Amino acid sequence: MIEAEFDRAKRSNQPFSVIMLDIDYFKSINDVYGHQFGDLVLKQFARQLKRIVRKYDMVIRFGGEEFIIISYGTNRITALALAQRISYIVNRYPFGDEQHSVKLKLSAAVASFPEDNINKGVELINLVDQILNKSKEDGGNRVYSSNDIKKLQPLVLDDKNQGTDVRSLEEKIEKLTRRANQSLIEAVFAFAKTIKLKDHYTGEHVENTVYYATETAKRLNLPDDLIEHIRQASMVHDLGKIGISEKILLKKSRLSKSEFEEIKKHTQIGADVLRPIHFFNHIIPLVFYHHERWDGKGYPNGLKGEEIPVGARIVAIADVYQALISDRPYRKAYPKDEALRIIKDGSGTHFDPNIVNTFLTLIQPR
Repeated sequence: MIEAEFDRAKRSNQPFSVIMLDIDYFKSINDVYGHQFGDLVLKQFARQLKRIVRKYDMVIRFGGEEFIIISYGTNRITALALAQRISYIVNRYPFGDEQHSVKLKLSAAVASFPEDNINKGVELINLVDQILNKSKEDGGNRVYSSNDIKKLQPLVLDDKNQGTDVRSLEEKIEKLTRRANQSLIEAVFAFAKTIKLKDHYTGEHVENTVYYATETAKRLNLPDDLIEHIRQASMVHDLGKIGISEKILLKKSRLSKSEFEEIKKHTQIGADVLRPIHFFNHIIPLVFYHHERWDGKGYPNGLKGEEIPVGARIVAIADVYQALISDRPYRKAYPKDEALRIIKDGSGTHFDPNIVNTFLTLIQPR
């Protein structure tokens, strides 16, 4: 199909685009709710895609949770706009049944003729696959084109054939490594999502915590790699609650001293779960220290001020704010204004004052 449509575009001197879509962390849906539910979500997703695209665009299931849209007569700008629209609609649509509802995030990639220098339809598929890998590598839930990926510089070797072979092997190893890392990330996040079955609040509030933490980090102009670490840490910061009794997590009255001591163990449990995975070593301090306080009265180690990693300080504010505006087993949610007052009152004691100021500009833009 791709070759026939590509040849038609070349003969007619028409633009031609391919969009590749991958549902982020789909493994977690299968692991938490079962494969039958996952199949239902895939069918609903496919129907949504067919509703969004033009009647003569082709929607194809390319892999487990990967889909391709072949769009004749569409240039790169139009295809990017379509991919963004798909992502926007899908992000907000509730998939599932009467028992369970999930929101999906998408990684998307666009490759286009004639903008991308390709000669065959299959080259478009190979290119869009590379672009999609970059989108997922950068955290997913984003739309990329070839403008967003750096061109690989060829190796300069004496033997031309040897150079080709080495490059080919390096590309294969790099692709396998990316896929392995992505599978590992999905497995950990799937594990983290099972907490929702024990603690409804934790499962529901993670998405907002991720948004608050990531956007605050961006406004602080932190390096891109640190922003990504903060995003990942905010996704799994309560991973350790998997080891806490449901009786404590769901208790409707005030925790006893011994119960609070039990709750405090979740930062250590989370760090222990992540520690054997080399890929996650950079986020362990953020998970471990996100309950430390600016005045040194937090846990687990009573760190104070700048001793606390900046990422942990950011996750702490995002986590507390989302907790305040959420219903808990022992109290109703605070109104937004009251929650913000509590955050402000904690500046200089509970929280880093500089981060509080930045966070407030995010929640209450001028």
